[in-house]
Amino acid sequence: MYKIKIILSFIFINGLIMSQNFSFEQSLYYNYEFFKEKTLKDRFFKHSDIIRLIDSLKTKNVFTVKNAGKSFEGRDIFLLSTGTGKKKIFLWSQMHGDEPTATAALFDIFNFFSDNFHYNDVKNLILRNTTIYFMPMVNPDGADYFTRRNSMMIDINRDANRIQTPEAKILMETFDSLKADFGFNLHDQTPRYSAGNSFRQATISFLAPPIDYDKRIDNVRLNSMKLISGLYEMLNKFIPGHISKYSDDYEPRAFGDTFQKKGTSTILVESGGWKNDPEKQFIRKLNFILLLSAFKQIAEDSYKSFDENIYESIPFNEERLYDLILRNLAISKNGLDYKIDIAINYLEIFSKNGYYLKASIENIGDMSTFYGIEDYDFEGYKIDSGKTLLKEFNSIKEIKNLDYSELFEKGYTNIYFDNSKSETSDMPFNILTDKKKIDFAIKIGNNPTFVLKRNGKIEYSIINGFIQNLNTKTFKSNGLVF
Repeated sequence: MYKIKIILSFIFINGLIMSQNFSFEQSLYYNYEFFKEKTLKDRFFKHSDIIRLIDSLKTKNVFTVKNAGKSFEGRDIFLLSTGTGKKKIFLWSQMHGDEPTATAALFDIFNFFSDNFHYNDVKNLILRNTTIYFMPMVNPDGADYFTRRNSMMIDINRDANRIQTPEAKILMETFDSLKADFGFNLHDQTPRYSAGNSFRQATISFLAPPIDYDKRIDNVRLNSMKLISGLYEMLNKFIPGHISKYSDDYEPRAFGDTFQKKGTSTILVESGGWKNDPEKQFIRKLNFILLLSAFKQIAEDSYKSFDENIYESIPFNEERLYDLILRNLAISKNGLDYKIDIAINYLEIFSKNGYYLKASIENIGDMSTFYGIEDYDFEGYKIDSGKTLLKEFNSIKEIKNLDYSELFEKGYTNIYFDNSKSETSDMPFNILTDKKKIDFAIKIGNNPTFVLKRNGKIEYSIINGFIQNLNTKTFKSNGLVF
């Protein structure tokens, strides 16, 4: 263990030396893993997980920790602060319980400020010129159930006027007491937004919320736009083409719009999607970098030098993406041969063992103006129905010992087994617990399970929307139990 620590220290020191040739943000990009809070491994951490981390921060001199109030179900909501400067910054995260990316990034930031050895010049600059207030996990009840709304079934971000929920009351009272210069409203958005009319996922979306239906720009909103312009220019070094603007329609019930109107320059940050990053750990890293960059820009007033026209040039989110598009498939129906594209999305289904993906056909026809996060051209292939293997089996183990390649070549996509207790098959086949025929027809709303033939030979099977490649014997165990 001692040797490992020496090696890691050597790598880190070398990283810092190397980073002298880069900007502060580029250096953070290379050295992020040393500040990442390792106990927050995925999207499903709960209130109890952050309680332990906050308790550890109470023993350090860097942060002041206060209990701001309790949620509807009695969970503590905390306000942490650091710094001694006149410029006040207020950040709040996870007012939607199933939007945890920024919350994890805040704990990475807490580690950054708790570290006594690195980036001291930047930390001193930030802490000398700003006082930063953090409210992580505004909706701890929703976080524990991984639901958007709180336990009253109210969307907290539509409660800025009535303030009926205890969480909204705590957030509003804290805001009114702080009178912050800048506010950061931290959220997650669907990974299916594209950055403008493009195939690129909107990985980070910004917004300087409007103050009225006319979307007027006063000095408060102008500062938000300038700061976003600076963050956009910086992030473009890491994710060019994957940055967008959230819809700027005025929403008087929302906290961001309300706080902007009340005089705090507010920045909405929405964490979207990044290919092969379902737990959003790369996007968490981007949050860590962009927020520390924002603190530095505010501390040194460098955001003021950016042109708000940069903000105006950022493309809006557009609904141009599906999880998967299969293009140019030949199909026959009622004696007519024609071509279709099939757009497929995966829905996360939560169970006691975590979650699994259930695919659905979302659109059929000409998808040429849309893009797939996974996108395949199957020109020359024809769709055909899969078959169900009706052999009697005594156990799942028997089924797992079958030759998958042979079954796929014969056109089997489903296996009958009436004793399955699971929701998923843990195999590249669907399991049917009833001999009654399941509707796998190619139509919107159905589960995408079928085979693809070329010159009469099956080369691919689509099982629950996942591609099984018979040519390379590449099989994915994402079947469902019906």
